[in-house]
Amino acid sequence: MNLALKEMKKNKSKFLIFGSIVFLISLLTFMISGLANGLSQDNAALIKDLPNGQFYMSAEADKSYNLSKINRNVQEEVLEDHPDATALSIQMGFLNDQHNKQQSVAFVAATHSDLFEDVQPGEVILDRSLEEAGIQVGEILTNTQLSGELVVKGFVDEKKFSHAPVAFINIENYKEMYRVEEMQLIFVPGNEQVQEVSGLQTFSNKEFLNTIPSYNAEQLSLNMIVWFLVVISGMLFAIFFYMMNVQKLGLYGILKAIGVKTSTLFNMMWTQMLCITAIALTISVGLSQGFHVIAPKGMPFSLPLETTLLLSLVFLIIGFVGATISGWQIKKIQPLQAIQQGEV
Repeated sequence: MNLALKEMKKNKSKFLIFGSIVFLISLLTFMISGLANGLSQDNAALIKDLPNGQFYMSAEADKSYNLSKINRNVQEEVLEDHPDATALSIQMGFLNDQHNKQQSVAFVAATHSDLFEDVQPGEVILDRSLEEAGIQVGEILTNTQLSGELVVKGFVDEKKFSHAPVAFINIENYKEMYRVEEMQLIFVPGNEQVQEVSGLQTFSNKEFLNTIPSYNAEQLSLNMIVWFLVVISGMLFAIFFYMMNVQKLGLYGILKAIGVKTSTLFNMMWTQMLCITAIALTISVGLSQGFHVIAPKGMPFSLPLETTLLLSLVFLIIGFVGATISGWQIKKIQPLQAIQQGEV
């Protein structure tokens, strides 16, 4: 370890430049990961906050929830078999406030359940982002498809769907607005074995998320960028230590000639990798965790500590693998040949 640290002090500029690159790549990875997670919450917090369970959708809808219509008799049968289940519908729409300003929302109506807000006819409960937009409790909202008015009864935190704030309304109001009698979905919470229902398709929470337009493509694109950056960092470690090892062939030859073991040389390289990565990750983790403080208001950024620690572990593993692969040539070094080829 002392040998590794002495070399780092001697070649400060090389290790500083390399450490800076690792820092920038790790910081960019954390930022994009936070953006991906934030967009995921902004797109589907309504579904992601539900416990594990099964969604039922009509088979004719072909995995498109907004085209699904569940037969009322089938719905009653499923709800009777599963007392904690709920039938629900989700549709995009809008509400007009008292100043006739239009607000885009995702209307959600559900049968009585602890999983969703219980709303009476003529009432609406909104995501808190609309409170920040100026809407207040008791305010009267309207919709051109609804004959009556909706009174704001309260707000809930972090309820978004398809990047729109959720508006919980009563089933009767929903049926009048969209001229339908059937509900779109049935959700059965719990990890019990999936019960097949004739005419219905079943989806886990994760599978249902992928039926939301844009969700899968959005997350796939951002996650590909994250893992692409992780792979690049591994390649950087391999290239950097390979070039360093080529320059030190003569030194390694002398060290081997005086009895230094190959494992000691590998430990020296791993120590340098660990020092560089640890310092770079510490700084990038601190900056990325504090970013939400200075992030523009409304920017969908969420970086849980668990995700940060997981990515940090991946960086350490990738760095270890990259450094090990590049150092494979150390094992093959013949002292006399290395001394003749290299310069100390």
